[in-house]
Amino acid sequence: MSAGDREHLKIFAGTSGRILAEAMCAHLELPLGLGKPTRFPDGEVFVKIDEDVRGRDCFVVQSTCEPVNDNLMELLTFIDCLRRASAKRITAVIPYYGYARQDRKDEGRVPITAKMVANLIATAGADRVLCMDLHAAQIQGFFDIPVDHLSASPVISDYFLRLRETLGEIIVVSPDVGNVKVANMYANVLGTDLAIIDKRRQSGSQVVIKNLIGDVKGRTVLMFDDMISTAGTVCEAARVVMEEGATDVITTATHAVLVGLAMQRLNDSPITRVVVTDTIPGGERVAPLRDKLVTLSTAKLLGDAVHRIHHDQSVSAMFRTGIGTKR
Repeated sequence: MSAGDREHLKIFAGTSGRILAEAMCAHLELPLGLGKPTRFPDGEVFVKIDEDVRGRDCFVVQSTCEPVNDNLMELLTFIDCLRRASAKRITAVIPYYGYARQDRKDEGRVPITAKMVANLIATAGADRVLCMDLHAAQIQGFFDIPVDHLSASPVISDYFLRLRETLGEIIVVSPDVGNVKVANMYANVLGTDLAIIDKRRQSGSQVVIKNLIGDVKGRTVLMFDDMISTAGTVCEAARVVMEEGATDVITTATHAVLVGLAMQRLNDSPITRVVVTDTIPGGERVAPLRDKLVTLSTAKLLGDAVHRIHHDQSVSAMFRTGIGTKR
């Protein structure tokens, strides 16, 4: 990183983005921006920037994960603080975009909260957004500012390609019909077959598996999804493929939401490995899953995207290998 970049490019971190932002800065050979959020005794968020940002290109790294509303408010306050400090451009780096599952009216009298959050981020003063593996790719269109949508697929694919020879005969299984395109992409990259599970959701935390399309007998099953929330889907899918003769199950997701009974379900399931990325901080929160959990870093991927945005270069060029984002 040049001296000019060190002077004009500033990366700041919110509470949920600090560890990832530090790794991004290490990759880019930049110091982390001086400024952090604090809380008043009544819970109000306060942000103070401790260096000059006038005319600088500023990036704020913050996942709007649990506690979702606290982290979202912190991000909005950070953006407003930078805008009032006369930053030249403000990019909200949101590795995990909370409220993404509320992206449509699937019944009467419900909100489209993903759009409301997009409005809040733009109104706060963000000039652009950088995010990763949105639950629904069309959320990009909810913003009235530019959005760069990254995929963790290069990081995840590299991991499995390194292990390819040790996994034996593998098959990629899509845990639900809506994820078939992503699963098919991984099947092509890994040079293996694809199977599909027909899932019916009964509630936010309960699913029922109806059918398995494909042959998993005697094979190691790899399941890919954008997030693991309560783990109901992947655990039920793992049970089904093992009953159909699979020898092992490895599940992978970009976002380790892991709420509710997720830890217990995963530990009790036949899944032997849970591969996630660091878009959501882990730490002691995921300690009950330590024997199965593998966490991959997205710091280089996000850092390279920040570098390209700062230099007005193409971000989509990072995905010209055929491993791209969900459409």
